Amino acid sequence: MNTASPHILVVDDDPALRELMSAYLTENEFQVTAVASGAEMNAVLQDSVIDLVVLDLRLGGEDGMQLARGLRDTSELPVIIVTGKQDEADRVMGLEIAADDYVTKPFSNREMLARIRAVLRRYQARTDVASPVRSSKRRAYRFAGWELNLLARRLTSPEGQRVELSNGEFNLLLALCEQPQRVLSRDQLLELSRLHGAEVYDRSIDVQILRLRRKIEVDAAAPKMIRTERGAGYVFEPQVQVLH
Repeated sequence: MNTASPHILVVDDDPALRELMSAYLTENEFQVTAVASGAEMNAVLQDSVIDLVVLDLRLGGEDGMQLARGLRDTSELPVIIVTGKQDEADRVMGLEIAADDYVTKPFSNREMLARIRAVLRRYQARTDVASPVRSSKRRAYRFAGWELNLLARRLTSPEGQRVELSNGEFNLLLALCEQPQRVLSRDQLLELSRLHGAEVYDRSIDVQILRLRRKIEVDAAAPKMIRTERGAGYVFEPQVQVLH
């Protein structure tokens, strides 16, 4: 699964439903993680960059509404709640705590897919017009199928494999993602990629760039993503998507 695909987290204690939803959404070019409990949900949220949560409010032995409230209190993630056909009170409470949508069981996979796409479109529209203040809350950058998870300090390839980065390489890639399609001098990159303004590399930016190219370029000898601007510095060519 290409990590540029939106990553959906399904939380439901029905294993058959989890399997069906996972298969259908994957067929429709989503990355899917499906779990059965709030503890598993929180573990995934700590480790992965999730774009939307589908949360069943009737989990065995757990208060799904409390889980939904916790999601809203700690993040701006889009949330679709799933309720029983007769649970009008749950739907009202879910919308009151700012769930983005709700679906009642039983539902078709096509309906869920349409609602997920609609919520993601609305969320992206809000993000596009958001204040720059929100940049401090960014969770990840995506470019050319790659994903740079800022919370876990993890780089994932388009094939879904983790790529190990040194501290310096991570900070350099972060600096490039923050300034795509702009010529950045070596001095600018050195300044931008310091850790909390305190880390100074013991090797030149050129060496760091070479090492980074070997990890993310198809051919490090003919780089397409980190381009050298002769006499000026470097340009990060991909379109970069910011995840808040």
